[in-house]
Amino acid sequence: MTSKPKEGILDLVQPHILELLGYEPIEPVNVLAERIGIPPDQIAKLDGNENPYGPSPRVLEALGSFDSYHRYADPKQRELRAALGDYVGVGAEYIVAGAGSDELIDLLVRVLLAPGDAVIDCPPAFGMYGFSTRVAGGRIVEAARRDDFSLDLEAVRNASKDAKAIFVASPNNPTGNPLSVEELDALLATGLLVVVDEAYAEFSGTSVASQVPQRENLVVLRTFSKWAGLAGLRAGYGIMPASLADVLMHMKPPYSPNVAAEVAMLASLEDREPLMERVGTIVAERDRMTTQLSALEFLKVFPSSANFVLVRIPGSEGQELRDKLAATGIFVRYFDTPRLRDCIRISVGTEADTDRVTVALREQGGERGR
Repeated sequence: MTSKPKEGILDLVQPHILELLGYEPIEPVNVLAERIGIPPDQIAKLDGNENPYGPSPRVLEALGSFDSYHRYADPKQRELRAALGDYVGVGAEYIVAGAGSDELIDLLVRVLLAPGDAVIDCPPAFGMYGFSTRVAGGRIVEAARRDDFSLDLEAVRNASKDAKAIFVASPNNPTGNPLSVEELDALLATGLLVVVDEAYAEFSGTSVASQVPQRENLVVLRTFSKWAGLAGLRAGYGIMPASLADVLMHMKPPYSPNVAAEVAMLASLEDREPLMERVGTIVAERDRMTTQLSALEFLKVFPSSANFVLVRIPGSEGQELRDKLAATGIFVRYFDTPRLRDCIRISVGTEADTDRVTVALREQGGERGR
């Protein structure tokens, strides 16, 4: 009697996972510094839309004095949901917190999608929408944005016949433009679940979160990564219809976010006034960077309501420019997609970072003209 040959371990993996193209993350400062052989403090890290000022001092104090790291987090998120509801102006029953807004994206697609179900994406857009959809076995239907990066609502309406949800960011990443009232109304009129990712809302000064209780198909995602400087702690939340929030609370991992992230979020909310002053500093620096880069005639700078600026270099490869800047210790984001191959995205850093990247780009423009 012969035994059946053992299968390779990868034969047990779902085929769509093996075919998945991974999300391209950014590298940490120490890795970047080692790669080019310079000290970490000489790196201008402008590729991740991170807050250059870090978290509130009250967060560091709260993390240091917290004495229950050996206990699990509250699975019902009682204190945190109440504080977040107070911050955005809705009841706690509309809130679900998670390990960054990425976890909320993942939870939503897993709740909504059976294998083969579709989600609408509007590229250029944040890559996690498509990535999480494909991980869940779903399909992406694209409704590409117009040349000015506004939504093509006719394309969205056509795609809505074959989809369950649409993900859009406001301001959009990586283009920086906000969602208009007319665009939101048109999206909601499709009857699909409309997920508005407001990762950069604090920098734009606009939000649709308060509309969630009156809109049965609206979900808003938020994060502490950008405005509060908690990117490394993975601290996010969603505002959604109470019935959907109840579903997510029952199916999510029970102790997410972890206690450190919860402590940091609560301390940030208690110290929001100085944090919002920092947001104002970043917005002012964004506008200064936009002015300085717009003075370089070989660049096209797109207006932004976020904490980054998208720059187009007509006739050039964004990847080549990214690599040249990286060799000098300046790291910016490049997206290898047809619409963005001649673009780079530059996060807002300090005044010194802005001046440094402006000088470097000016030098690159001089080389182009030789």
